[in-house]
Amino acid sequence: MSRRHELEQRLRKLGEIGEIMRSMKNLALMETRKLSRYLDIQGESVLMIEAAAEDFLLFHPQLAFFTPPAKHALLVIGAERGFCGDFNEELLQALDGSGSPILGVGGKLCSRLEKHPAVAGLFDGPTVGEDVPRTLNRLVPAIRHLQDAQDCQGLTVLHHRSGVEGVVRKPLLPPFTQKPVSSPRHPHLLNLEPGQFFAELVHHYLFAALHEIFYTSLMSENQRRIQHLEGAIQRLEEKNEDLARKSRTLRQEEITEEIEVILLSVEGVVQR
Repeated sequence: MSRRHELEQRLRKLGEIGEIMRSMKNLALMETRKLSRYLDIQGESVLMIEAAAEDFLLFHPQLAFFTPPAKHALLVIGAERGFCGDFNEELLQALDGSGSPILGVGGKLCSRLEKHPAVAGLFDGPTVGEDVPRTLNRLVPAIRHLQDAQDCQGLTVLHHRSGVEGVVRKPLLPPFTQKPVSSPRHPHLLNLEPGQFFAELVHHYLFAALHEIFYTSLMSENQRRIQHLEGAIQRLEEKNEDLARKSRTLRQEEITEEIEVILLSVEGVVQR
């Protein structure tokens, strides 16, 4: 095979790779638009639960968590897939080395955490927004088990958030630790005993807040992926242009050689 044909074959392969990368970028872009809608709805849900909790604790302050827990666990939310730059590396660097039990989420991240001495559980992460409820159905029981088995009543989440540089550290449990600032109005008429009601409220808050955090992380992951793929596509296009120039140069050389052969043949015929 001639050098030019090798270049053309390579150009075809790079073209196929470019199409795949553009498709991946478009899928990530569509996912960010969908996640934007999810985040608007979920953010409102979290605010409503927080407002209800503040109102409730005005009349039942003895149920509030105003004393910081002695032990904390870390929930680290990484990426399930690649092509997102230093997304997972930044999370690993943010681990404080305190020895707190770690729950890791996301295949790419968990592959780096497997041998970490503080790991208490590793879970597959969501790849799209629709996967989040399924992920939480596996994760929340593990959080509850960690609270019971190791008395880790505190939970801090390490994750990425769009528009925020670096890793976000969000204390999630215990919730509602700020003392209410509103003025008491009228006590609630409850069908449940106050302690049971508050326990159910905390459970709902945990699910709602984790939904929002996972959607936020997925949004940041896909934005990183778009940025990463745009850079890769640009470099690929530059490589394609370079190879195409080389291919054209080789083709011109081949044409020149063919013309020279023809001219030599003509000269030979004339001399006879």
